[in-house]
Amino acid sequence: MPRISLLPVLAREICGRRRFPREPEPDLVMDDPEQVAAYLYAGRLGGIMSAGYLYHSAQICQVIQGCSKILDLGCGPATQLAQIAQLNPGAEFLGVDLSERMIESARQYVDDLGVRNVGFRIDDITRLTLIPDASVDAVISTLAFHHLPSREHLDASFAQIARVLKPGGAIYLSDFGRLKSHKSVRFFVDMTAAHQSAIFSLDYERSLCAAFLLDELQDASGMLLPFGARVFSTFKVPYLVVVKTRSKPLPTEIADKIAALRRELPPRHRKDLDELRFFFRLGRIDTDPFRHPQFE
Repeated sequence: MPRISLLPVLAREICGRRRFPREPEPDLVMDDPEQVAAYLYAGRLGGIMSAGYLYHSAQICQVIQGCSKILDLGCGPATQLAQIAQLNPGAEFLGVDLSERMIESARQYVDDLGVRNVGFRIDDITRLTLIPDASVDAVISTLAFHHLPSREHLDASFAQIARVLKPGGAIYLSDFGRLKSHKSVRFFVDMTAAHQSAIFSLDYERSLCAAFLLDELQDASGMLLPFGARVFSTFKVPYLVVVKTRSKPLPTEIADKIAALRRELPPRHRKDLDELRFFFRLGRIDTDPFRHPQFE
């Protein structure tokens, strides 16, 4: 069950009529060393983003089963990507990001982990000039699209996904959805402020304010209908939105590894993970990879 403090946010977002306008992030590329360091730290196993990363990793593992070549758009410091690559050592992954500093951090991180099935390129996700047509089996992305400056750039990114995917390719895209109230944005930022740096809290607030509307993400996803992509969001309040194709059963080996990662989460983050599962289940997402005995 969700924490009681979320109830006023749910009421405000469900009943509210006005919606604040989108506030694009001041910088298209996250290249500041402090920002990169704060983002990198927040995603590690004990970091504030670790529960969300594990949820998406488990979902992505289901979506990409049977895929050999996977493209990650806006991979950042590769925290999410490295976790997925470790869980799927038989697949090859390519992460692209526009930030040279992020790519440097990503390369260093996977080298430190000894992950050998990941490569990186500096590229613009609205153009993907280095990726040929119909050349990848799956496209994934987490928390990247809100960095784009406009709706036109969002549409361009989704058009590129359709271009580079092979027929029948797999898709898993997730990002924030824009809330109705700045007060709700401040609630989510303040809820985690004690556990993260001030610079990360500022970036978090900017990200929520820069998010696209659920309707905009649904419209852009129309380009991905030929692949069977569907749109899901957290119940009633699109704090997170997922665009995905059909999930497939997880091999026991991967399910066991995910279960071990869940057990390693600090109790507070395990609660965050279960809360996220709860709101996506109410939002009728087509699968919950954690609803198996090995995850209890």
